[in-house]
Amino acid sequence: MKPCLKILFIILISITNFKSTAQKQSVFKAKVIYKSKDLVITQIDKNAFEHTSFKQTNDFGYVPCNGLIVRNSNEVIIFDTPTNDKSSETLIKWIKEKLHCKINAVIPTHFHDDCLGGLKAFDENGIPSYAYFKTIALAKENNYVVPKNSFSDSLILKVGNQHIIAKFFGEGHTKDNVIGYFPSEKIMFGGCLIKELEAGKGYLGDANVAEWSNTVEKIKKKYPNVKTVIPGHGDYGNIALLDYTIKLFKP
Repeated sequence: MKPCLKILFIILISITNFKSTAQKQSVFKAKVIYKSKDLVITQIDKNAFEHTSFKQTNDFGYVPCNGLIVRNSNEVIIFDTPTNDKSSETLIKWIKEKLHCKINAVIPTHFHDDCLGGLKAFDENGIPSYAYFKTIALAKENNYVVPKNSFSDSLILKVGNQHIIAKFFGEGHTKDNVIGYFPSEKIMFGGCLIKELEAGKGYLGDANVAEWSNTVEKIKKKYPNVKTVIPGHGDYGNIALLDYTIKLFKP
């Protein structure tokens, strides 16, 4: 091999190895970083944390209920409260003492108490709450604690020097279900509108089953490059959760 070709070959190999190493280093390994009988916090990416609390139900037993914390520049925004005020107090304290972050907002993604059951604790800590206008109306109707600020269609809030989006795409699990999206990390909180892989249809008492698939298809079209999807219950995954939910509710 001629010397110049040999040098070029070595450079190309070096670049390939560097890219391969960088890709390996960018893969984040999820880990549980807080655990009690009432609350589990799992770091799922550098700046994203799943919080899981629990609710006793008549039809489905003891159910784990997920929410999402997103972080940037010592600020966080939370999607869904834990299921009760005690677990919410624990979460708020953990964020302040362990993450050393200011909580800019909490956003319940629909009106059920697995989304806003711990809202009183956020109110008492002076943390602003935001919800879709139909969520506020349904919370009032069902005598739940009511989020303080409403939005129609969509909401954009700053977290550090990034932002989050909460948006209503249509009915499904409820008339008011919205999803949350963190563009900088391509992370989506689907809430109870999105199902974990192999899940059943779950509680349908307030559902619009006929529109469910159409709603999730709109979400997939809007965010085709989503990397991580967190459902309201069960294991998080990727865009396959959207595909599974669409298929599950197809007529």
